[in-house]
Amino acid sequence: MDMPITVELTDKRARSESIEKVFIFFDYVDKKFSTYKKNSEIEKINRGEIGSKMYSEDMRKIFLLSEKTKRETNGYFDISKNGKYDPLGIVKGWAIFRASKILEEEGYKNFYIDAGGDIQANGKNKEGKSWRVGIQSPFKHGEIVKVLSLENNEGVATSGTYIRGNHIYNPKRVNEEDSDIVSMTVVGPNVLEADRFATAAFAMREKGIVFIEQMKGLEGYMINNRGVATLTRGISKYFLN
Repeated sequence: MDMPITVELTDKRARSESIEKVFIFFDYVDKKFSTYKKNSEIEKINRGEIGSKMYSEDMRKIFLLSEKTKRETNGYFDISKNGKYDPLGIVKGWAIFRASKILEEEGYKNFYIDAGGDIQANGKNKEGKSWRVGIQSPFKHGEIVKVLSLENNEGVATSGTYIRGNHIYNPKRVNEEDSDIVSMTVVGPNVLEADRFATAAFAMREKGIVFIEQMKGLEGYMINNRGVATLTRGISKYFLN
């Protein structure tokens, strides 16, 4: 899906074979859900070559989870546009979370998985401290505006326009081009929850941070196109700076 992936294991008995399993899984996800590969299952669905009765088990899970998220966000999360499906807004977090379960099944307790800036952080880092995650400035590459400390196997996801351009659309206003926000970071109980609601909150524009504030177990950090940050009340507990 054209994104960098980082896996770090800090358990003393870490094995390269375990990391290989994770990358094999990500390769499987890419081949199934990528809208850039002609032979992916999602592209065959978009061309009408596969009907709903022929969907794979994982594809069914993604469609069901997408519908659930659509209901929970009052329609602001929608994987369909112009008669085609693009599930990346939920697949990335789902894939990272599934990959974390692979490592847990291998017996690992301390690890970090980052795919395209969305992160699942379990246990401790190599220094025996909580994992640190930086919120990048959407205006200056390489600049970190806040550092988060994750201690309870949490996930972080950021939706924005500063890397991939305006790729998240507002289902309520399909022809809307510009957004009044440039970055929406969400911390959740895992990366799947953080990712699916970060996507929806970004589509809501400046109302998105209010939505995150109202969601139990989620915290958010929004930056608008004027460089002004708006925070949920509880996110400061994660701040290191």
